Amino acid sequence: MEELIYPRLLLTAAARRTDRPAFVDDDGTTELLVDHVDRSLRVADAHRSQFGFAPDDRFAVLAGNSRHYVNLWHAAFFGGGVVNPLNTRLAPAELAFILRDSGSRVLYVDAGFAPLAAEIRDQVPTLEQVVLIGAGDDLPVDARLDEVAASGEPTVVDVREDDLTVLMYTGGTTGLPKGVLHTQRTNTLNVYRMGFMFGFFTERSTFLNATPMFHAGGSMGTMGMPCSGGTTVIHASFDPARLIADVERHQVTHMGLVPTMIGMMMNHPDFDPAKFASLKMMGYGASPMPAALLDQIRTRLPHLALTQTYGMTEACAVLTCLTAEDHRAGGPPIRSAGRAAPGVELTVRDADGAPVATGEVGEVWAKAGSFSVGYLGRPEETAAAFVDGWYRTGDAGYLDDEQYLYLVDRTKDMIVTGGENVYSSEVENALASHPAVLQVAAIGIPSDRWGEQVHAVVVQRPGTEVTADELIAHARSQIAGFKVPKSIELRSDPLPLSGAMKVLKRELRAPYWEGRTRAID
Repeated sequence: MEELIYPRLLLTAAARRTDRPAFVDDDGTTELLVDHVDRSLRVADAHRSQFGFAPDDRFAVLAGNSRHYVNLWHAAFFGGGVVNPLNTRLAPAELAFILRDSGSRVLYVDAGFAPLAAEIRDQVPTLEQVVLIGAGDDLPVDARLDEVAASGEPTVVDVREDDLTVLMYTGGTTGLPKGVLHTQRTNTLNVYRMGFMFGFFTERSTFLNATPMFHAGGSMGTMGMPCSGGTTVIHASFDPARLIADVERHQVTHMGLVPTMIGMMMNHPDFDPAKFASLKMMGYGASPMPAALLDQIRTRLPHLALTQTYGMTEACAVLTCLTAEDHRAGGPPIRSAGRAAPGVELTVRDADGAPVATGEVGEVWAKAGSFSVGYLGRPEETAAAFVDGWYRTGDAGYLDDEQYLYLVDRTKDMIVTGGENVYSSEVENALASHPAVLQVAAIGIPSDRWGEQVHAVVVQRPGTEVTADELIAHARSQIAGFKVPKSIELRSDPLPLSGAMKVLKRELRAPYWEGRTRAID
């Protein structure tokens, strides 16, 4: 019997769970898991019978979070094709490229993205149908999801572990996005891995999903919680005021956010620790956690079980975990990304692919059964990233004696100044500890003397006053002189973020490097 197939988990949960809503949607609509599964099965059947989908045909989704979005995720796992979730923050040209590259035959959109779909449709020869998710009138679409579901039957078909299920494109923060292919096995193994590490979802759990469902980090809401039988409160997009209110209103027990979201939540005027009394666990990941922010969380929400995960789309999310026990113990490991998750092997290697000594910085390589089967239509890039069963993450870090992984930078974000390597996270942590700093990003900009020099972009906390010289002096008190920013730009507007709420350092660097070549880009 093939075990690593997601329908086995979801159908079992639906059979035993009927009294609590599985989903509370953005508009307050609730849905039982048995009804959700019925609808997902019907959509999958309609894809096969009405659209003529073969198992590896792709359909794309361009929409905010909703229970309908989860229907489409699960339709793929019920044999209804391969779901291609689209990053809603991408430009029209980038979206058109992904739709062409993926060969998507159907595009699902909500009312907010229907006009954009009409704008780019002629640029995608393979696109046969644009289907509306949810409500909306007088929109340029061919059909509605309700109609698609009504045309299908709730038929359960056999699926296999090797069946393709998800085509998720990398964020495009360092160039054209690549399509990462995943299967029933890789996705379901990630669900088991999360349960093994955390064991936090039960039928009485309530999870708040504000992370984009197009992102690998959203798998707790799209896959982990539904098959546990618990309730998922869905936010169409991230709003810190609404999140704070809904944690209290729905007595949310579990939540996963990226550090940028956590910072916005903690610094919002409505934040009150008393409103988070029901919250038992909060996970974070996807980008570095500023040390000052982590200290703030631990001080203001001391009852909270904190977990950090590190991973990437190619790994079907999780590679390492810093557990709640690690957070409670404190000490140096609290600044790490944790240790390898069950079934994951880690090594750190130099530029020639040779393992480095404990404590020495190099590129993180990883191996696990949940890794992608490759990039769609890109054999050379697949071969470059996957070497002898190992995946080259592109992240710089080191392992300590206890095998905790410390990440110091993305290799492309590392700043090489005067022959010295400066890791942007070190600079950012130093500046973030200043009380006037709300957001910060450290980048390398051209320097005739040093090749590159350290430059920081700082968003000031409202109501504070600080100068660039004061921030430079503050950094100098904490890090070596060659790491201290030579220049600082003070801003009041937020830093540019990807759809996954990661700072787009490529955009910050671009004006400085126009017409010049950066060695490590």
